[in-house]
Amino acid sequence: MSKKHVAVVMGGYSEEYKVSMKSGQLIYDSLDRDLYNVYKIVILKDEWFFFDEKENKLPVNKGDFSVNLHTNETLKFDVCFNIIHGTPGENGILQAYWDAIGQAYTGCDFYQSALTFNKKDTLAVLSKYGIPSAKSVYLRKGEDINVDEIIENLGIPVFVKPNQSGSSLGISKVKDSSELIAATEIAFKEDDEILIESFLDGMEVSVGVIDFKGETIVLGITEIVPTNEFFDYEAKYEGASEEITPARIDTETTKRVEEIAKRAYDSLGMSGFSRSEFILMDGIPYMLEMNTNPGFSPASILPQQAKIYGISIKDLCGNEVEKALQKKN
Repeated sequence: MSKKHVAVVMGGYSEEYKVSMKSGQLIYDSLDRDLYNVYKIVILKDEWFFFDEKENKLPVNKGDFSVNLHTNETLKFDVCFNIIHGTPGENGILQAYWDAIGQAYTGCDFYQSALTFNKKDTLAVLSKYGIPSAKSVYLRKGEDINVDEIIENLGIPVFVKPNQSGSSLGISKVKDSSELIAATEIAFKEDDEILIESFLDGMEVSVGVIDFKGETIVLGITEIVPTNEFFDYEAKYEGASEEITPARIDTETTKRVEEIAKRAYDSLGMSGFSRSEFILMDGIPYMLEMNTNPGFSPASILPQQAKIYGISIKDLCGNEVEKALQKKN
């Protein structure tokens, strides 16, 4: 049987592309060469390109996502392994394009990607399934901001965050009402919609959920202990946090977190990798967000959880490719 052609697609249009390049490299290195011919494609705002074995850049034909090789052959891919964090790989844009041209890809579909990238809409949908979240105020750019009303409604401190952004970019913790307007300006630099959320005083946990061999499984629950005020970009990617797997929680709370994380995944019709963030307060998990293309560099939480669970990175990535191939057929 001939080997399938798998393109590991990395990069992206946001600041998260740096993390995506590391994630892509780990997946590229981990996929089984006995089963697949593995290639690298980088998607940036200015160009989409393919790396050949000598690391030469060749353009990607956007009409059918093919590459014209120097040998005058046209290379098409059986599966695209999508590991772009942020836009356009985590918000549905790339998935919609691939659907339109009939290209198979890993992870969740266009709708799930678009929905989960929108924090407000995700939390609204999940509330219907009994999954709690913080009280919040939603604002669009240009709307009047009534600071007193917001503080009266949510209390202090509050978190101000872009509605559609990843890697904790643009998030501020506001401890005094005088800081609120400045925090909204920071968040509006990342997105035209923002959320202001009440502060949940509890333990933050990050929960990896995947569908593996036909079953929804929780890979692990990781406790986040940031040395900064909260789990911001520096804490996530520059070592300014302690990540403890498994989290230091009792058996009953563990079961509750696992049940809610699975329910969130299944309720949204998810597929592929996911990492959900919760705050545990009085044993109740309050959902913050779900990432459908979480960081996958060697230092990232999901690969660490898989290792502890006992699933190798090779098997984890191979499972994604095989699901995409089955879906295609």
